[in-house]
Amino acid sequence: MSLQLPTSVFSIVLTAGVLFAVSGQAQAADAEAAQTLAKRSNCFKCHAIDKKKEAIAWKDVAAKLKKEKVADPQAFLIKHITTGPKVKLEDGSEEEHPIIKTKNPDEIKNLVDWILSLGA
Repeated sequence: MSLQLPTSVFSIVLTAGVLFAVSGQAQAADAEAAQTLAKRSNCFKCHAIDKKKEAIAWKDVAAKLKKEKVADPQAFLIKHITTGPKVKLEDGSEEEHPIIKTKNPDEIKNLVDWILSLGA
């Protein structure tokens, strides 16, 4: 015996599945926009995606936050790139971390989400 769903129920289930799939994709970070903001903010001067430069690689930032079980890594990174905290350099000196060149919270969140996605 097979289960026959009324056409309207089938349509609702199908629509819900499509909407769920689309919404999941919409929440993924826009890598191109994130990298454009990073370039505009001169982040690549010190950071690279997957290798150490003057500063830690972004994939290592994401992995470190995961390993240290930071309660809210997104909030941590947003604060870091928007407030200019002191950072310790390899030679032991300290300098203020540059502030990201946007005030748009969606652009900032996208950059942070992209960085965090690199550690997955």
